Amino acid sequence: MPMPKSNHRRTDAPGRPSRHNPNAPQTFELVELGWILKALAGIFALALVCGYITLCVVYSRTQWQLVLHPSRIIATTPAAVGLPFTEVRFGVDDSGQPQLDGWWVPGDSPSDPVVILLHKGDSDIGDTLPIAQSLHNARLNVLLFDYRGYGLSGGQHPTEATMEADTDSALTYLTGTRGIPASSIIAYGNGVGGSLAVRLCTEHPQIAALILEAPDGDFRARAQADDRSRLFPVSLLFHEDFPLAEPLRTLPTPKLILASNDQKYAPDFHQAADPKMVVWLDSESSFAAVPEDIRRFLDSYVSRPPATLIHNP
Repeated sequence: MPMPKSNHRRTDAPGRPSRHNPNAPQTFELVELGWILKALAGIFALALVCGYITLCVVYSRTQWQLVLHPSRIIATTPAAVGLPFTEVRFGVDDSGQPQLDGWWVPGDSPSDPVVILLHKGDSDIGDTLPIAQSLHNARLNVLLFDYRGYGLSGGQHPTEATMEADTDSALTYLTGTRGIPASSIIAYGNGVGGSLAVRLCTEHPQIAALILEAPDGDFRARAQADDRSRLFPVSLLFHEDFPLAEPLRTLPTPKLILASNDQKYAPDFHQAADPKMVVWLDSESSFAAVPEDIRRFLDSYVSRPPATLIHNP
């Protein structure tokens, strides 16, 4: 008997091999070459953008090296120049351990003013001993210390923000631990320490006086001119500026400025707000030998600020 015909139809999709006939020809849809090239170009552009962003992040985190060159080796101590001293540690962080290392150099009398000595960005406290000796000869007590990232102090590397915090810690150590009133404290800034000293006096107007030795700061323009910065938007990324000239124009704290005619980068010190005394020296090497000028400044300005005095040797 003949078998009845089935009404069921095969539904194999066109271009696909039949399940019942594996030898049937196969067909594939081709992707256009233009689309592939566009996709590759997009991936390449995205890789470039990601790479540039990564470089910007690296620049932002390492830019401190453009302006700061910390030293970890302290070659000498105050004893080498005949100064009495006591090693001190302060600036306790979240770990509960003091992070800042320094020296307390007492003057002739505990009642004499106290100087916070803020050194420049490419030295350590061992390099500032001639300054400490000059201040000691001017009958002053001296606290000199290393910022984090310098000398025996903790930290990995310095930045403007950490150095500002360390300066505040030094002031807190004097007013808190040693019980010295801010009105008996003088901020002394050398090099980039000058910017830190200006900021300290701005934030704490009760500080008695400010002494600046070859102060340096306002680094943004120099960073923009640096070959290492030419690929980056410095105006957006750079934050190690250490402002100097602008805050000096309005700072009312009595100030002694020890300036040099051969100082390469220097603001117009005559634009600094009164009261001030500007002493022009022949070279930076003579900055440490000015106890008489310091004493004259303290006697004249701290007790009764007179009109601006410009002294040329």
